[in-house]
Amino acid sequence: MGKREVEGFLTWLGNEGQVSASTQNQALSALLFLYREVIGLELPWTDGMERPKLREYVPVVLTRSEVRALLGNLSGAHWLAASMLYGSGIRLREALRRRVKDVDFGRSQVIVKQGKGGKDRRALFPQTLHEPMARQLEHAKRLHDRALVAGYGALWLSEAVDRKYLNAATDWHWRYVFPAARRREDPATGRVRRHHVSASSLQRAGRPTVKEVQIAKKAPCHSFAAHLLEAGYDIRTVQGSLGHSDLALTQIYTHVLGRGVNAGREPPRRVAVGRA
Repeated sequence: MGKREVEGFLTWLGNEGQVSASTQNQALSALLFLYREVIGLELPWTDGMERPKLREYVPVVLTRSEVRALLGNLSGAHWLAASMLYGSGIRLREALRRRVKDVDFGRSQVIVKQGKGGKDRRALFPQTLHEPMARQLEHAKRLHDRALVAGYGALWLSEAVDRKYLNAATDWHWRYVFPAARRREDPATGRVRRHHVSASSLQRAGRPTVKEVQIAKKAPCHSFAAHLLEAGYDIRTVQGSLGHSDLALTQIYTHVLGRGVNAGREPPRRVAVGRA
């Protein structure tokens, strides 16, 4: 196949298949991989091809009352993790992968390692979550101490970290904030270790809650961004907490607020995350 056939296939996907621009781009990338890695041919003419443009969208944002209702129907570690998604603006897996050393009570911040774009950043850590987080860490510490006594205290770490920090695998500060209830066997080494809570467990806990409180929209974790901007926070602060490299991504949330209509109104008070 040549340029005409490839362009025709992508056009057919868009016109007849009614697929999105991202699916068309994925199909083109798959073809490039096939030719370069399997067939062993380069397609230099693809450099000049215009890729389908992704459509811009306005994010779905929960209201403050919906956030209160959603968090009010969760409890324990699920409530704390969901509150971090809202109160810190971090993503689901970013929250679940946090280690004890990443939580800074003194500066009220959470350090996110290898977050969006593979970058490290500092996210907000609301004062209302300090006490529940302290209780969660006490629970995690008890699990850690029992595991050490039973001989299962070693934690999975990357090879580089394991070499650099010799005792990190059994060090309390490297433990996950949200440890899983059960230990699992590491398929690579055969050793039994305790990983962090799975993302699916929190998602399963949240689905019935969304139905219960009758929220007729997808429950995203970035409602916090719009609420901070609405409360008068500096957009650069919000950008840093979300991990956006481009300010234009953060500015999307200003469209949700309807600034043109509400520009003269006084910003409402900040919503407290709630209690465990």
